Amino acid sequence: MKKTLFSLIFSFLFSFNIFPVDQSSVYTQKPEDPEAFYFSTENYGFKDGEDVTVALQSAINQLKREKNFGILFVPEGKYRISNTVYIPNAIRVIGYGKNRPEFILTKSSPGFQEEVPNDKGKSKYMFWFTGSIVEENQRPRDAGAGTFYSAMSNINIRIEDGNPHAVALRTHYAQHSFVSHMSIYIGKGKAGIFDIGNEMENLAFYGGDYGIYTTKASPGWPVMMVDSYFEGQRKAALHCQESGLAFVNLQVKNVPTVIEIESNYADRLMLENCRFENVNGPAFIISNENNSNNQISLRNVDCIKVPLLAYYRRSGEYTKVDHSKYKIKEYDHGLQMTSMVAEPEYQTLYNIEPIDIVSDVVNKEIPRLPEMSKWVNIRDLGAIGDGEIDDTKVFQDAIDNYDYIYVPQGCYIISETLKMRDNTCLIGLHPMGTQLKLKESTPAFSGFGGPIALLESSKGGLNILNGIGINTGGINYRAVGLKWMANADSYVNDVKFVGGHGTMRKPVVTQRPPQGTDFSGRPTVSSPDSPIYQSGKDMAWDNQYWSLWVNEGGGTFKDIWTASTYSANGVYVSNTSVPGKIYAMSVEHHVRNEATFKNISNWKIYCLQTEEESVESTECQPIELINCKNVVFANLYMFRVIRVNEPYHSSVRVWDCENIKMLNVHNYAQTKFTNNVTIYDINKNIDVRPWELQKIIITGNEPSNRQSVSVGDEAIELASGFDFVEGITSDSKGNVYFSENRMRRIYKWSADTKSLTLLVDFPWKPINLAVDSEDNLLVSFRYDTQPGHKIDGVPESEFIKELPDRTGTSFSGWGNSGFAVRFYSINPDNPEETIELLPLVDMGSIENVYKALYVSNKWRDFHDFNNVTVLVPEKCFVAPDKKTIIPQLYDLARSSSLLEAFPGKPFYTSDEYDRRIVKMDVAANGILSNLTYFVEWGEFGLTIDDNGDVYVADGHILVFDNKGDIKRIIKVPERPSTIKFGGKDNKELFITGRSKFFKVDVNL
Repeated sequence: MKKTLFSLIFSFLFSFNIFPVDQSSVYTQKPEDPEAFYFSTENYGFKDGEDVTVALQSAINQLKREKNFGILFVPEGKYRISNTVYIPNAIRVIGYGKNRPEFILTKSSPGFQEEVPNDKGKSKYMFWFTGSIVEENQRPRDAGAGTFYSAMSNINIRIEDGNPHAVALRTHYAQHSFVSHMSIYIGKGKAGIFDIGNEMENLAFYGGDYGIYTTKASPGWPVMMVDSYFEGQRKAALHCQESGLAFVNLQVKNVPTVIEIESNYADRLMLENCRFENVNGPAFIISNENNSNNQISLRNVDCIKVPLLAYYRRSGEYTKVDHSKYKIKEYDHGLQMTSMVAEPEYQTLYNIEPIDIVSDVVNKEIPRLPEMSKWVNIRDLGAIGDGEIDDTKVFQDAIDNYDYIYVPQGCYIISETLKMRDNTCLIGLHPMGTQLKLKESTPAFSGFGGPIALLESSKGGLNILNGIGINTGGINYRAVGLKWMANADSYVNDVKFVGGHGTMRKPVVTQRPPQGTDFSGRPTVSSPDSPIYQSGKDMAWDNQYWSLWVNEGGGTFKDIWTASTYSANGVYVSNTSVPGKIYAMSVEHHVRNEATFKNISNWKIYCLQTEEESVESTECQPIELINCKNVVFANLYMFRVIRVNEPYHSSVRVWDCENIKMLNVHNYAQTKFTNNVTIYDINKNIDVRPWELQKIIITGNEPSNRQSVSVGDEAIELASGFDFVEGITSDSKGNVYFSENRMRRIYKWSADTKSLTLLVDFPWKPINLAVDSEDNLLVSFRYDTQPGHKIDGVPESEFIKELPDRTGTSFSGWGNSGFAVRFYSINPDNPEETIELLPLVDMGSIENVYKALYVSNKWRDFHDFNNVTVLVPEKCFVAPDKKTIIPQLYDLARSSSLLEAFPGKPFYTSDEYDRRIVKMDVAANGILSNLTYFVEWGEFGLTIDDNGDVYVADGHILVFDNKGDIKRIIKVPERPSTIKFGGKDNKELFITGRSKFFKVDVNL
């Protein structure tokens, strides 16, 4: 009787959204799917109540080997495990039943009692998402940037006592991977999750040192978390570094800290519609305050008994609140611009007001799927899903007669537009396993004409599309993947627009593969049906309309990956004031445009990420905003891959927009070819230079620069039309030199003639330039070994060793190692006949060093900058004057210029990744020491004037005195890369932009 009464009360409370988190089962019945595997005693031979570790791993591995991607369904029940279970790429583990199944880590299971010293998370995991099958006695390959479609859902996890170093899940995967609808009872264990990825929904964490502790997501993307709950963590609900987390409807209760950022790390955090209760320490512990990478944004957060809102590690200061109950309407910490023309400024601003009543719960943000009892299986209605037979009529008949249609795994061929009715819901559970697909040149989608959608929502209806891939093929000129016109309560979730990257295929085998065989799910450049290739480019690219077209509609769009290179845009939202929300959308690899928003208002776009690939997307515009208003972006990440070797103008292009708020903007690349301008208003000719911003508002009231004929406040343009210029240096006569790496050219600006000449165009790619005390020009260059060339009978490659320190930067991957950075010298008056290779000697062998030349900037995204910068290299290059040295470091391969370190004088250099300038002492032998932080600005270049003032290139040029106080800002029409004083009196500041060369007359 008590159980029945409790069930009734639970159902009543849940129906009115009274519980802080939804703990009911989402999939209450067995989903019938001929492609899926089912973890049952009949199929895998385990008995109720016994340890299922081996059986569960066997089922997962069998699914991976036989299907490559798919679903393992787990029925209701309690399952004991005692060791790590590995879940490889593209495998989903989904529970079903009236109650969620629960996996329980048995009390005092072996290996969970001690810290694991060689493990990244120092822990042992119940479930570990990996990149591939983990064979017996094999070291696991962690999930990474190429791990797609992995998931666990509708399953609870419990850690029993005696497992202090147990973590429930390790989830370092990429797109279309998630955990959802789970309660994790950590108890006396360490944490619920280590290392996050992509998206999380409806999770509850109870106990543990932490609910989540994490580094950045494997691809470096933002991560979305919605409708989740933390209670009773002993140290902090979340401990993070560079996580990029955006939270909507986060509830935290009875903890010392909500979010703790790792010491000396930054993070980009967005929290909206959240609730904190009984937080007895600082709710937020913020490291690296007033650094542009640190971007903390809070909106509409209710607090009960949270006396300390924030603690700032470096300053030791607190943000305290006297009210016992209060609402944080806004809190902003980081680099901010109040308009496109405002000066960027570090600020901590907040709007807090006391409140009398705080709701017990936060309403759910994400709609529930319909009750399973109402689902109709499309296979039962006659659909085949074999990738050959046309299933169009079966689908349209089903849509015309049923509201809730379940689509099991299969490839369903469609030949006419499927038109949803007002309440149509199409529900799949794996967007690579379940696809709606057009064959190549399907007549209805071919030839000249307007856009035609494969799938079309109703106009103004309440539609749902979940867990289904949309595949428009390679050649269907008129095709749109999905046209969405439904209302603000509609929902699109877990949808992949298939085409190119992320495509996976079933193995073609007649029997089970032998032990150890795996079927790769690596991204492909083209679809299996792609027709034409030329010089590495698929000529079918960019021949269709948009993948996702939201037109006069709205709703919630969550966990979308739109990366079909055949489409003109990944997402195109047009002509709508219907409220819309985007949560976690990855838009990548298009030829001309990634995302376009035209004539829209009332949208929120959180965790939108763009990526431009080297072959297809070098000239792609990431985001267009055309006549938009009242739009909010948060945790906006815009990225160009490491293989891109030329710059592009801007990341966001604005046309006649107003009241566009952007929170936590990250415009970046591991290479030097980040998009030059973060935001550009094309009609007003206004550009926003900072690459990292916590907040910027496009007001629409900014004055136009379009009529201005001035090239800048102070900068004079000397030359233009270059590819990408940097590496600037000057000699004792005031002559200035700079280079174009890709075009292999070096230029000279003469102080006498005040004109520019092409000095050399040798077949060696110049990286950086410098001069020694005798004005010999020193050139660092990349050297790849010549095939077949031998030295004394030994292949040349044997003499080219890997450079040191490459492990501290991701730049060293993808072809950026395995070569040498060497130096040659020339006499600028006779370069062709004076080229000589600089010798490499032991560091310290030159006793009386005149100057040492160090790189101006280091990209050390594995966070070892402070250590590697004062590291004493083994070798150094020696200039012809015999007293100028260049210490050999890996960072020579990527740096933008060389700076002079004179013994006895302070030396400054840029921590490019953490966006700061550091200051060091220089010993008599040229060795650096005593690193201290100077200013929280810095990108590629800096220089020092005769008074000791430091000029820092960061969007424009910021001038600091030797104490780090800013004196002035020099505006430059184009983002500066490297800067150096030159000219007859050494009072002219020369600047390499991206495509232009400038000077500024500086009155010292």
